[in-house]
Amino acid sequence: MKTTVNWKTIKTKELAALIYQQLKKDGIDAVLVGGSCVTIYSNNKYVSQDLDYASHADNIEIKNSLAKLGFVRRGKYFIHPDCEFLIDFVASSVAIGEEIIRNFNKMKTKHGVFKLLTVEDCVKDRLASFFHWNDRQGLEQAITVCLDHKINIKKIHSWAKGENHDKKFLQFEEELKKAKALIRKR
Repeated sequence: MKTTVNWKTIKTKELAALIYQQLKKDGIDAVLVGGSCVTIYSNNKYVSQDLDYASHADNIEIKNSLAKLGFVRRGKYFIHPDCEFLIDFVASSVAIGEEIIRNFNKMKTKHGVFKLLTVEDCVKDRLASFFHWNDRQGLEQAITVCLDHKINIKKIHSWAKGENHDKKFLQFEEELKKAKALIRKR
């Protein structure tokens, strides 16, 4: 049974599954990374307008596969005339700072499953942007995901130490505690 796609109203999760399934049909492995993972793990409290993927496939293979869904390459992005989201292939492998990521979550939707960063790796990914580029939005996104999920803070701290960002981790931890306290007061 083929599912009809309403490109104008499609949500991040469903689009991620459609893209993953199309790539998979064409023998291409890909992992959703970046801000769209925040969108998914925060239940749309933060919405990214692009879906970032990591894949070892070459650009021509990806271009040919996504064309079957109606996407065309414009600059660095793939766009669909009826879809508000942009698709970007940002890396060939998944790394967060110096750590190579090998384990991923799989999420199921009506359009099939797709692979994405684990919740903890999503938090680390957002913290990496804060650690390396002072990206406050990355810090806020990491906190948002932590508020919705049980996160092993010790593992995050260990990773942050390995990245030589113990001081910024402590700032994250303090802001997370404040955010949790605000929620408890409500």
